[in-house]
Amino acid sequence: MNKRPKRTTNKRSPGLPSKAEIIAFLEQSDHQVHRRDIARAFGVKGEARAKLRSMLKEMDADGSINLGSGKRIERADALPPVAPIDVMSVDDDGDLICMPANWRGEDKPPIITISARRAAKAKPAPGVGDRLLARLKPAGDAGYDAEIIKPIGKGAHRFLAVYRKRRRGGIADPVERRARNSFTIDDGDEGTAKDGDLVWVETKNARGYGPQKARIRGIAGHIDDTHAYSTIALANHGIPTDFPPAVLEQAEKAKLPPLGSRTDLRDIPLITIDPADAKDHDDAVFAEPDNDENNPGGFRVIVAIADVSYFVSPGSALDKEALKRGNSTYLPDRVVPMLPERLSNDLCSLREHEDRPCMAVEVILDANGQKKRHHFMRAMMRSHGKLAYEEAQAISEGGKAPDGLGPVVKALYDAYQARMKERTKRAPLDLDLPERKIILDKNGDVSKVVKRERFDAHKVIEEFMILANVAAAEALERARTPLIYRVHDQPDGEKLDAVREYLGTLDYSLAKGGSVRPANFNQLLKIAEERDQKEMVSEVVLRSQRQAIYDIDNVGHFGLNLPHYAHFTSPIRRYADLTVHRALVKAFNLGENGQTEKEAKALGEIAEQISDLERRSVAAERESNDRYLAGYLEKKVGTEFDARIRGVTKFGLFIMLDESGADGFVPMRSIGAERFRFEEAEHAVIGETTGGIYRLGRAVRVALAEATPLTGSLRFEMLSDPLPGERRGRKKSTAKSTRANSKTAKTKGRKTTKRSSKSTAKPAPKKAKRRKSNAKPKRG
Repeated sequence: MNKRPKRTTNKRSPGLPSKAEIIAFLEQSDHQVHRRDIARAFGVKGEARAKLRSMLKEMDADGSINLGSGKRIERADALPPVAPIDVMSVDDDGDLICMPANWRGEDKPPIITISARRAAKAKPAPGVGDRLLARLKPAGDAGYDAEIIKPIGKGAHRFLAVYRKRRRGGIADPVERRARNSFTIDDGDEGTAKDGDLVWVETKNARGYGPQKARIRGIAGHIDDTHAYSTIALANHGIPTDFPPAVLEQAEKAKLPPLGSRTDLRDIPLITIDPADAKDHDDAVFAEPDNDENNPGGFRVIVAIADVSYFVSPGSALDKEALKRGNSTYLPDRVVPMLPERLSNDLCSLREHEDRPCMAVEVILDANGQKKRHHFMRAMMRSHGKLAYEEAQAISEGGKAPDGLGPVVKALYDAYQARMKERTKRAPLDLDLPERKIILDKNGDVSKVVKRERFDAHKVIEEFMILANVAAAEALERARTPLIYRVHDQPDGEKLDAVREYLGTLDYSLAKGGSVRPANFNQLLKIAEERDQKEMVSEVVLRSQRQAIYDIDNVGHFGLNLPHYAHFTSPIRRYADLTVHRALVKAFNLGENGQTEKEAKALGEIAEQISDLERRSVAAERESNDRYLAGYLEKKVGTEFDARIRGVTKFGLFIMLDESGADGFVPMRSIGAERFRFEEAEHAVIGETTGGIYRLGRAVRVALAEATPLTGSLRFEMLSDPLPGERRGRKKSTAKSTRANSKTAKTKGRKTTKRSSKSTAKPAPKKAKRRKSNAKPKRG
C-alpha cells in the first residue's frame, strides 16, 4: 500500500480528500488504483463513500481523471488497457494511426497504432473515421499498440476551423462553406491553440439544447499566415504537403543513369516549350521532314518524356508516396508535388543543356498528319533550348530566335499544320473555355487576375502530347500488356434528352438517339457563335459531358474522339503516366523497373484511386482559388460587375464574374421583385407573374453584396432585368405580390395586362397562405 500523501489545504467535504490530494495520490501510485484504494488511503468510510463516488465522477467529467472499467481510476493522461479509439489516418505501410476517443490530458495524445496485419483480419475492414474498441499495450516513444476488439461506430466529426479566444474558452468558426454554425470550445479544450489559429476541431456529444461544443485536436497554421487560404484547402482535403524522411532520403540518394544501352538522342535538337514559370519539364519535342521518298510531305516527330520510372521503382517508399498523392496539386501560391523536388525539379526535369534519361517515341506522319507508325525507346537526351509559349509563338511569327532554334521551331509548326488536317477530320469536341490565372504580390495577396492567352504554341504541344498518348495506348494493346486508359465516356442519355429539350427552346436541334458525336456539338457551337450565344450553349454542352477518369476498361475518349488513349506524357506530376511508362518498359524489354505482376493485378484499384485523388486535387485547387478571390473582392462590396449565369438551381443562380472568373451566388429571394420558380428542363428560373426569364449562360449585371474569404463565398444581387417571356402566373397569385410586380413593371416602362390586373382581386386568407409558402430558409 502506498503511503498516505500529505493533505493539502484545499476546501473539501468533511471526511473527504481534496481533488488535488486524489491527483497527487494517483501520481505517487506505482500500481493500478481502484476506488477502494482511495477510500482506504484517506480513511473514507460509511456515508462519505457515496460522496467520494460523486466527487470522482465529477473529476471524470471535468477531465481531471479517467474512470475505467472495474472501478479502476487513472490520471487523465494515461490510457486504460481497453479503450475506444478513433482511426485518424493510414501510413505508408498500411498501419492505422489512431487517437484515444476521449483524451483529456494536458499534453498531446499518444499515438496508437494498429498494424496492417491486424487491421486486415478485422471484418469489416476499419478505415479513417471509424471508432473502435481496442486492447492497448504500451509501445516505444510513449505510444501504444492496439488490437481491435470490435467496431463501435463512427468517431466524432473532425473539421478545420478558426479559433477565436474568449475570456473563458473560445469559439471555433468552421471554414467549410456548408457549415452554418460556430462551435463552443470550453476552457481546457483549446489545448495550445491561440487566437486566430487554424485548428483541427472534433465535435463533442451534444446533450439537450444549447450551443454545439467541440474540442481542439491539432493546429494547422494561423489565419493571418501568407498562405492560409491554400493551407485550408489542402488540410480540408487531406492532401499531404510534407514528404516522409524515408522518401526524401531515397530521393536524395538518386543518381543519373549512364548511357548504357539507352538510345543516344543528345545530338537531336529536342526543345521544351512550357509556361514561363515552369520548374518541372516533363516533355521535349522535335520534328523534321521525313526523308523517306515513299512518304512525300511527311514528318518525323520525336516526343521525349522524363524517365521517372528509372528513379521510382515499384513498391519503393517513393512509389508508395507518389500513389498516395496521385498527382501534383497546383494552387495560386504553391505547387504540392507528387515527387520530391530533388526529382521533380532536378533529376527528372528535362533541363536545358543537361543530360537526362527519357522515354521517347518516334512517330512517322504522312502529309495529312496521319500516324503511319511509331517506335518507343529508352534514351538519353539533352534539351537544346527552353522556351516559354510566348517565345515560341514570337519565333513562329518571325521573331528573333536563340542560336539554332529558329529552324527547330519552324519544323515543329510545319508538322503541327499537317497534324491539324488529321484533327479537322477527326473533329474532337471544341470547347475552348477561357482560363484565368491568379497573380499574387510579394505579400501573398492577389494583385490581379489575368486570362491565359491561347497561342498556337499551346496547340502545338497539346497536339504532340495527344499523338504520343495515342501511340502509348496502341503499343501496349498490341503487346497485350495491361494498362490504365484515360477514358471519357459518351454523354448520358438522360442528360442528352434534357439538353435537346433546352436547346429546342433556343431554336437549336441536336441529333437524336445514340448517334451524337463531338462534331454535332461543334456545329451547335458554331451556330451559337454566329448568334452571339456561344457562352450560353457552351455551358449546356459542358454539363452534358461525363467526367474523364482512369480505367482499365477502354471505352475510348469521347471529347478527343479517339478509340485508344492513355496518359504517358506527364509522369513527374501524374501517377497514371508512371504506370504506363512501366508497362512500356516491360512490353518492349527496355530495362529495369518495368511493370511487375503485382502492379498489373492492382491496376484496376490504382485507376480508381488516382481518379479519386485527381478529383480531390481539383476540389482543393478550386477552393483555394475561391478564397483568394473572395479576399481580393472583400474590399469591393457594393461594386457592380459584368457576369454570366453559370448554374441554375431551385435555391438561386450561380454567377461567374467576367473579369476575374470568381464564382458567387444570387439567392432566389433576391433575384427580383416577383417570385421566381425553377424550371430544370429549361435551365432557368421564371417569374410567376411576368414570365421573365433568367437562363443559364446569360450575360447579366450584378452587385457584390457580401464576400467571406474564410469560406470563399460571394453573394451577389441581381441588377439586370429578366428576359421577357410568356406570362405564367399561378391562379393563386397574391394580390400583394401582383400589385408589387405591376408597379415594378410600370416603373420599368412595361405595360400591365388585364390578366395581371385581374389577378389582384384575391381574398385575404390566400394572401396569408402565400406568405407562409414564401417562408423559405435563407440560402447562400
